[in-house]
Amino acid sequence: MTSQPLNQPLNLAVIIGSVREGRFGPVVARWFARQAELHGRFTVDVIDLADTPVPLELPAVPPALQPDLPRPAAMTDLTRRLAAADAIVVVTPDYNHSFPASLKSAIDWHYTEWRAKPIGFVGYSGASGGLLAIEQLRQVFNELQAHTVREYVSFPRYYLLFGQDGTLLEPEGPDAAAKVMLDQLDWWGSVLHDARRDRPYAAA
Repeated sequence: MTSQPLNQPLNLAVIIGSVREGRFGPVVARWFARQAELHGRFTVDVIDLADTPVPLELPAVPPALQPDLPRPAAMTDLTRRLAAADAIVVVTPDYNHSFPASLKSAIDWHYTEWRAKPIGFVGYSGASGGLLAIEQLRQVFNELQAHTVREYVSFPRYYLLFGQDGTLLEPEGPDAAAKVMLDQLDWWGSVLHDARRDRPYAAA
C-alpha cells in the first residue's frame, strides 16, 4: 500500500469539553479552529458536547472491554465524528482542579475512537490556564492508548486575554503556541494514520 500523500489534509476534531451555562469554551474553540484552518494541513470539525446528550451511566461491561458496544442512538453522530478523526484537540477548563464530567463521560463511552491517535490540548481557567485538567487528561488518554503530544496552549485568566468580540488582544504568543502544537499533531497524525491503515492496531 502507498502512504497518505503529504498534501492530504488530516481530519482534526476539536472538542469543546464544557457544557455548563455561561461557559467560555466556544470562544476558545473558535479561535483554535481558525488557527488550525490557517495552518493548512487540517480539515476541522468542531464537536460541542453540549449538542450531544452523553449518559453519565456506563453499561456493566465498559466500552474498553467491548469496543463494538452499541452506543445510545443520540450519540451516533458523536461516535462517527470521533472515529473519522485523524487527530483530536480537547478544549477544556479546569473545575475544582480537574476536567468537566461531561468530557469524562464522552471519553469513557468510547475506546477505539481514541486509540493510536494524537491528542492535543487547549486549556483555559482563572489561575492555571487549564494545566491541572490537561495533566489529568494525559493520564486518561494514555490509558486508552492514544498519544498525547508534548506541546499545548494555555490561557490563564482567559477573561483578560480575549476581547468582547472573541478575538485575542495579544495573539502573538498563543498563535505561536498553537502553530507548534499543530505541527506536532500533523506529524503524528500522518504517521499514525498510515500505521492504522497498513498495520491495524491489535494490542489489547
